Amino acid sequence: MASGHVVEEDWVMSDQNAINQIRVMRIIARMNIGGPAVQVSGLMKGMNNLEFDQRLYTGFCATDEADYLETVEMGVKALRIEGLGRRLSFSGDIRAFLNLVREIQKFKPHIIHTHTAKAGFLGRIASILSLHSSIRVHTFHGHLLNGYFGVFKKTLLILTERSLAYFTNQLLAVGDRVRQDLLEAGVGSIDKFALMPPGLAISALPSKAQSQKSFGVDQEKLHCSFIGRVTQIKRPDRFLDVVKEIKKRNINLNFFIAGDGELLEKCRARINVENLPVVPLGWRGDIENVLSVSDIIILTSDNEGTPLSLIQAGMAGLPVVSTNVGSVPEVILDGLTGILTGFDVEEIADALEKLVNEKALRNSMGDAAKEFTLANFGVQRLVNDHEELYRNLIASRANS
Repeated sequence: MASGHVVEEDWVMSDQNAINQIRVMRIIARMNIGGPAVQVSGLMKGMNNLEFDQRLYTGFCATDEADYLETVEMGVKALRIEGLGRRLSFSGDIRAFLNLVREIQKFKPHIIHTHTAKAGFLGRIASILSLHSSIRVHTFHGHLLNGYFGVFKKTLLILTERSLAYFTNQLLAVGDRVRQDLLEAGVGSIDKFALMPPGLAISALPSKAQSQKSFGVDQEKLHCSFIGRVTQIKRPDRFLDVVKEIKKRNINLNFFIAGDGELLEKCRARINVENLPVVPLGWRGDIENVLSVSDIIILTSDNEGTPLSLIQAGMAGLPVVSTNVGSVPEVILDGLTGILTGFDVEEIADALEKLVNEKALRNSMGDAAKEFTLANFGVQRLVNDHEELYRNLIASRANS
């Protein structure tokens, strides 16, 4: 690590190229494996670098997290801001805030676009107090209103987000349910709150025979995968309860957990003690192999934004069983591309059993999911929408 609190990678840009570029300062707390990191990386790689001078500012991942910039997108450059990670620390947050103020004054961005809650708080406050007249944009990749905090902290969070929204030129939400939840809480107003659905791409999948061989699985069994962070809001305990119910019913279905997080070891222990038909894979950089070996994808969360794992499942032609939370219904069309359920373990197990027993239904849902997700959630659409948004914001500022 370089000395000081900002770790800067080389930025290669001539003064000539900088003329008339729209300078975009993109701030995210950390680039851990997950939806926000995928979206930010797609924007950093995809936007026209002759028209836009983008710079990414992010913190460091925790020791139990995989860093997307170090494991997947090694070519995406970033300036690392110490203290801008997951952990809340008064001294660390102050250092991150002061460094962001300095970076704003140095870069003089036309647009400051923050992603995720902590970066949204520190980045927007830094923008205000830097006295530089940037246009402020914030994306809610989800929200923390449900399942994270008690009443007092939730109330404080809402009051904070309401205040910050007043000083933000453009609010974005990854799904309409996320936007509606925030509007109902008094965060922002409909006139400045737009939708920005995720956009991504997956590589070509290996053949199912190849993936089955690489994982050493029984080709006579079907496989269902839980893909994502193994953390409380994702409810891996509920997932394992469903597995236990499936085992009790003697259903021909085995499971994978593809992901990492603070609850993974606890899950491993329970799998071993209860002899559950689950293989914990940890974090995988070859998500296409996991999708290829899978017949069904499951999500058991208490709360979600717009989960990229379900978009990836759709692009791979896989049906999904998911709890009906957040903006999941905007990705999974109930009865057409998957089955949405409540939180009841038996209800989730019933949906899985139905898909296991009805091959034609699995295939038709998978085909519909592929058509729907490719049409609505491609990465180029995400890039085009952001470029148009930034141009419109700059033009509106110039005309005001």
